[in-house]
Amino acid sequence: MNLTPNPESLSRSVEAGSAHVRATDVTVTRGSRRVLTDVSVTVAARTRLAVVGENGRGKTTLLHVLAGLITPDDGTVQRAGTIGLARQELPAPDGGTVGTLTSEALGASLTALAALDEATLALTTGDPSAEDRYAAALDAATRLDAWDAERRVDMALEALDACTDRDRPLATLSVGQRYRVRLACLLGARHDVLLLDEPTNHLDADGLDFLTRRLREHDGGLAIVSHDRALLHDVADRFLDLDPTRDGKARVYAGGHDAWQDARRREREHWEQEYEQQQAEGRRLQDAVSKARDRLSTGWRPDKGTGKHQRQSRAPGVVQALNRQQDALQAHRIDVPKPPPTLRLPDLGVRPGAPQVRAQGVAVDGRLPGPVDLSIDGGGRLLVTGPNGAGKSTLLAVLAAALAPTDGYAWTASEARVARLSQETTGQAPELTADEVYARQVGRLVSRGMLPAAEAVPLGSLGLLDSAAMRTPVGRMSQGQQRRLDLALVLAGRPTLILLDEPTNHLSSALADELTAAIRATSAAVVVATHDRQLLRDLADWPLLRIGESSTPGARTRATGQSR
Repeated sequence: MNLTPNPESLSRSVEAGSAHVRATDVTVTRGSRRVLTDVSVTVAARTRLAVVGENGRGKTTLLHVLAGLITPDDGTVQRAGTIGLARQELPAPDGGTVGTLTSEALGASLTALAALDEATLALTTGDPSAEDRYAAALDAATRLDAWDAERRVDMALEALDACTDRDRPLATLSVGQRYRVRLACLLGARHDVLLLDEPTNHLDADGLDFLTRRLREHDGGLAIVSHDRALLHDVADRFLDLDPTRDGKARVYAGGHDAWQDARRREREHWEQEYEQQQAEGRRLQDAVSKARDRLSTGWRPDKGTGKHQRQSRAPGVVQALNRQQDALQAHRIDVPKPPPTLRLPDLGVRPGAPQVRAQGVAVDGRLPGPVDLSIDGGGRLLVTGPNGAGKSTLLAVLAAALAPTDGYAWTASEARVARLSQETTGQAPELTADEVYARQVGRLVSRGMLPAAEAVPLGSLGLLDSAAMRTPVGRMSQGQQRRLDLALVLAGRPTLILLDEPTNHLSSALADELTAAIRATSAAVVVATHDRQLLRDLADWPLLRIGESSTPGARTRATGQSR
């Protein structure tokens, strides 16, 4: 993989509507690992492309290839027009200020206006080439809407709650503040093609709304890498899926988020069916060989008194049958790779209405204003919302008996098994493999009498980690893989009440959708605390508990999760 910044490739003037980035059969190798294989995609005017896939599938790498920051090992990339790239991280160069970023964003517009002024002056001097120069300069300025560029940047800075002080050194801003300044500059610059890597990071609700509107209005091309499913749902109309497929090639799906999900699901079902059919045929042929071999050793022998010639005439037929079966087994080819796992929650068998937890007048000094009352029973559902710092995570910790309230009380039924998924990865022993971490958790639950050994759920049956990931030391797993392991540890105890704190953090769009479907279908009671806009939409029919949003301090809020 070659890192070759090429600023010239990011700024080529073209006619309106002809700007594009086109990658053909792009392959990128990082060390011994193939990151991208034969990926082809085009981002042109009005393209709204979402690049999706699990962590480590090469989404960010692809954006850098399209922008010209990485030269692919194989394949070609063609670019025409101006390209704006938003990376996940923005360093603070020595001496750089907010004005440094805004000046870069306004550079093309200011240059176009200066060229227009020069051409206008040339018209008054009788220069024979002035009319052509003026027409070209006017076209460039009009395409960029250069007269309005500074206002657009200022409006974006304000809408994203970014620093507007041009003299402010970037080094004095937080990572989130620097990111918002850079994003505002990109949105105001009117690039022909925008390449955005996790653009919703560090944005509040108003910033998210502004970003969504601006991207929907963008006349040029757009490619987005994001875990924000709501943004992808609202903006993207094509999906480039880099997750594994039967033939190992990336897929492009048209028609928006729902069409992508439906097509992906149908392809996965077909893949799984073909794989199982080939496996079943292999088992059938192996069984036929075993039976033929048994007949060769025992089955063809005649009863006592049978003539030797009869034994001799029958033996070759049995041998020939065995050879035919062996030939058929050897000719059987399994050319369908094993499909990647999909999430499967165990059948928890929780009785509807069985008491799980009760909270009465709960509050935690400095962390959870109260009082909070709630009741959750088997099959119950509860969605917890509220601003950052309102106490959502604290409430879940109280319900899990991991934190004692300073006011009120929380009660857990004796038959309830409560498990909680925290917001971030839990930091398991880095030297242990996922298999070993999971086995230890199951062992602890069994030894403490919290889980009958016969009810232990094998890690592989959950569909969260493939066989290679299960053998990987935790310290070498991606954040997404570690998040999958944490979810597996939550399910290991066959909980009757599942508490999920920002459960879609670090999960791919596909897995987040699978998790949403699973928690809607499970018989266990489920409590979800989240800011995830798509998850809030998907669970909008659940009972809702708002924390920290009451107009009266200490207002009492009641919510009872009921089976739906």
